[in-house]
Amino acid sequence: MSKKGAETKARILDTAQQLILDRGYAGLSLDQLIGSLGLTKGAFFHHFKSKNDLAKTLIRRYADEGIALFKSNFSRAKKLSNDPLQQLLLLVGLYEELFEGLTEPYPGCLLASYIYELQQFDDEVLQILNEEFLFSRGELTKLIEDIEHTYPPRRAVDRGALADAFMSIIEGAFILSKSLNEPELTARQLRLYRTLIEALFSPA
Repeated sequence: MSKKGAETKARILDTAQQLILDRGYAGLSLDQLIGSLGLTKGAFFHHFKSKNDLAKTLIRRYADEGIALFKSNFSRAKKLSNDPLQQLLLLVGLYEELFEGLTEPYPGCLLASYIYELQQFDDEVLQILNEEFLFSRGELTKLIEDIEHTYPPRRAVDRGALADAFMSIIEGAFILSKSLNEPELTARQLRLYRTLIEALFSPA
């Protein structure tokens, strides 16, 4: 694909993503999308076979970016410390940094937007939706198990539930932040999760 073609495809995806976050997938009109981009229908269909093809490409890109971000932050946390507890605290802190200082609420999560309209999609899309959640659950569950060997928890811990809480807090915070118009809410919730980890595993 030429550089111009790649730029056009990226522009279509970026605009479609914002429209879905604003209106939902069902509210995305191809005619409006194409018109807002100043493209011909032929130019659009050169890159995507249909609205469904666009949706799959978009969620694939979003999931890949989410997993890449997690891997990057996890790798950085491991480089900064050999201690598993510190690695988890650093990981959460790195995500916290991403959402600190926002002047507007985070626009939302495309994964959540799709999940609210699952009836619009097939099993392939559902599989893509779950990739990031299952990946973070797997990596965090293993890390929490490593933490327990060095820092026995003060109370019984469901490793999987504690791992899932990371993504649950982020996704839930996006909704609250947008609804309450509080840009810093996501960072505050992550800070609270970090405090919970410290309380569970830090030595007395």
